[in-house]
Amino acid sequence: MTVTAQPPSPGAEASRGWPARALLGPVDDPRWSRPALWGVLAVAFVLYAWALSGMANEYYAAAILSGTKSWKAFFFGALDAGSFITVDKPPLALWVMGLSARVFGFGTWSMLLPQAVAGVAAVAVVSSAVRRSAGHAAGLVAALVMTLTPITVAINRDNNPDTVLVLLLVTGAWFALEAVRRGRPRSLLLCALFVGLAFNTKMLQAYLVVPAFALAYAVFARAPFAKRLLHLSAAGVVLVASSAWWMVIVDLWPAASRPYVGGSTDNSVWDLVIGYNGLGRIFGQGGGRGGPSFGGEPGAGRLFNDVMAGQISWLLPFCAVALVFAAARWRALRGQGAAWAVWGGWLLVHYAVFSFSSGTFHPYYATAMAPAVAAVTGMGGVLMWRAYGESRAWAWVLPASVALTGAWAFVALRRTPSFVPWLAWAVAAAAALAVAVLIVAALGAGAPRAGGSCAGGPRASGPWAGAPHAGGSGRRGPWRPAAWAVAVALLAGLAGPAAYAVTPLSSPVNGTNPTAGPSGGADRFGGGPGGSGAMGRPPAGQQGQDGPPPTGQSAQSDQTGQSGEAAQLGQSGWSGQSGEAAQDGQPGWSGQDGRRGESGQGGQDAGRMRGGGPGWEISDELTAYLKEHRNGATWLVAVGSAGQASSLILETGEPVIAMGGFTGADPAMTADRLRELVSSGQLTYVLAGGGGGRDGGSAEVTAWVEENCPPVEGQEGLYRCSP
Repeated sequence: MTVTAQPPSPGAEASRGWPARALLGPVDDPRWSRPALWGVLAVAFVLYAWALSGMANEYYAAAILSGTKSWKAFFFGALDAGSFITVDKPPLALWVMGLSARVFGFGTWSMLLPQAVAGVAAVAVVSSAVRRSAGHAAGLVAALVMTLTPITVAINRDNNPDTVLVLLLVTGAWFALEAVRRGRPRSLLLCALFVGLAFNTKMLQAYLVVPAFALAYAVFARAPFAKRLLHLSAAGVVLVASSAWWMVIVDLWPAASRPYVGGSTDNSVWDLVIGYNGLGRIFGQGGGRGGPSFGGEPGAGRLFNDVMAGQISWLLPFCAVALVFAAARWRALRGQGAAWAVWGGWLLVHYAVFSFSSGTFHPYYATAMAPAVAAVTGMGGVLMWRAYGESRAWAWVLPASVALTGAWAFVALRRTPSFVPWLAWAVAAAAALAVAVLIVAALGAGAPRAGGSCAGGPRASGPWAGAPHAGGSGRRGPWRPAAWAVAVALLAGLAGPAAYAVTPLSSPVNGTNPTAGPSGGADRFGGGPGGSGAMGRPPAGQQGQDGPPPTGQSAQSDQTGQSGEAAQLGQSGWSGQSGEAAQDGQPGWSGQDGRRGESGQGGQDAGRMRGGGPGWEISDELTAYLKEHRNGATWLVAVGSAGQASSLILETGEPVIAMGGFTGADPAMTADRLRELVSSGQLTYVLAGGGGGRDGGSAEVTAWVEENCPPVEGQEGLYRCSP
C-alpha cells in the first residue's frame, strides 16, 4: 500500500495549543514523530545525567569554583580566584557552568547538569536540522545515533568544553541550512555568530565546520551568485567579530592587571590560538607546543584503532558508503544538496584532521564528529531505502551497507571478547538476517516503478516515510518484511554503540580523558571500564595538553604494571614530577568525588596525600599548616603546576598559584614577579618540587626561592618567603 500524508482538517492547527504542539508536534506531522523524539531525548538525558559524581576534570572545576568567587577570574577564565593564570582554553564553556554554580552553589550537579542539558539540546537541534532536510524518519534516526554515540555520552557527563562546542556548532549548522532553505542572509549571519561563539570554547577547532557551511551556501543558496558572495563576506565579518572580541579585550588589557594566558609562550591569546590550541594540535611540536596523542598514532586508520573504534567508528563505514552513494545519485537528492554538503563536509574535514594531526589528540575530541555521523546515517539510510525501491540497479546498496556495518561492528566487539561476549555474535546474526531478507525482497519485488517515484517526504506519515511503494503500479513484493529487515539492521548497527554508551553510568566521572566502553580493547594503553582515562595515554614523561593531570579515579592496571591513568604529565622542576607515570600503590591523584582524600583507588595512602605526583604530594597536614599560617596573603601557596593547584583550590576554596600552568612549563612566574608578590604580602609560601629547570624560567625561580626563602621545618618542599 502507498504511504501518504493525511491533510490536516480546516482549523485543526488553531485548535491545538502550543503545549500540545510542543508535545505532539504540528497536526500535519506524523503522529509518531514528536513522541518518538521526546523518547529519544529522555534516553539522552538519562545517559548524560544519571549518577553524576565528583568534580570531573579538576582543572576546569577549579576554574569554575574560582569564577564563583571573583568576577575577574570568571571573565578571564582564571584557574584561581586571585587571577594569576588562566586555563588553556577560552572561557565560554566555563561561563555556562559558572553561572549555574553562582545561582545554585558550586557542586557536582550545578556544574555538570548544564553539560547534560547542552548535550540533549544538541541532539534535538541535529534532529530538527535533519528532519527539515530529509524527513521525520531521517531526523529520528539521527537523534538516536547521536544519543548513543559512546564518546558523546562520556563527554556530556564531563566538564570539558567539547559539549558546549558541539551545541554551538550544530546550532550554526541549523542556521546555515535555514539560510539556504529560506534565502535569508540573516540566518547565515546567525550561523557565523554561533561558530564564533564556538571559537570561544576551543578556538580553531570550531572552524573545521566553516568550509562545509560556506560551500553549502555558495553552491545551493537561491540568491544570485554575486549576492551569495556578498552574504558570505558579511558572514565572515560576523565570524571574526564574534570570535575575536574576547581575545582582543584580553590582549589589549594591561598584562600587569590580568592573569597570565595559560598555555601561551608570550602571555597573549593570539599565541594560544595559533600555537598551543592551533598549529600545535595539527603539527605537534613543530607547529606550536603540541604533545602526545592519547588516541593512537596518526594515519587513515586512527579512528578504527583499539582506542578509538568503540568511541566513534561504529557507523563510519555506513557513512562512507552513504556519501559516495549520495554523490553518485546527486540528481535524486530532491533539494537535500545543502544538507549533504553541510554534514558530509563536516564529517570529511573532521575525519582528515583527527586522523592525520600529529599533535595532542584525545579520544573525546571525536565527539565533534558525532553530529555529522548521525546526520549522514539518517539521511543516507532514507536515501538508500528509497533507491532500494526505485531501481534494481541500486537496490544492492542498502543490503551491502548493512552487511559492511554489521561486519565492522563484529570486528570491533570481538576486540574485547570478555565484554558482553554474546553481543558480537548477536549483531552478526541480526545483520545477516536483515541482509538476507533485503536481498530476497529485492529479488522477488518485480520491476521497478515507472518513473522511479516514491511516496513519503518530510510530511509523509509512518516511520518509513519515503519507503518504496508496495502495490499499485509500483514495485510488487514483500515490502513489509523489507521494512522490518531495515529495523533489525538499525538495531544491529546501534547495539554495539549502545553497549558502550551505558558503561559510563556505572563508573565515576573521569574528567582527564573520558571514554566509554570496556578496558580489554585498550590493554596496551591502559584504561578501565566506563571510560578510565588512560586509554591511549602517551609514553611516560611526555606532556599532554588538555585537561589536568588525572584526578578522578584509578584505572585498571595494564600490562606494564602502571596504573590505568597516567600521572601528572609535567616536567622536572616546578611541576613536581619527573614525568614518569605513577605506579599502582603509590600515593597520588585520588578522590573519586573530585575532592582530595576520598575513595581513591590508586594509592595506599590516597586519603592523606595527593596533588603533585610521587615525592611531592600535598598532605592534609601541609594543607592545614598553609591555612593556619596564611596571614592575610592573597594566595594560599604557589605550586609548580595546575595539577597541585586544582586539588588545593577544590579542597580549600582558596586561591593557589600554578606557576607553570597546566603543563608546568608556562613562563608565567619569573623571579621578579615572585619577588613582587612576596614583597607586597600577596604570597608567603612556595612549594617546590623536583628541582632542575626547564621552560618558563623555573631554574631562575628555584634559585631565588632557595636563596631568599628558608624551608619550613617539618614540611618537606615548603618555603616561607618574607617581605
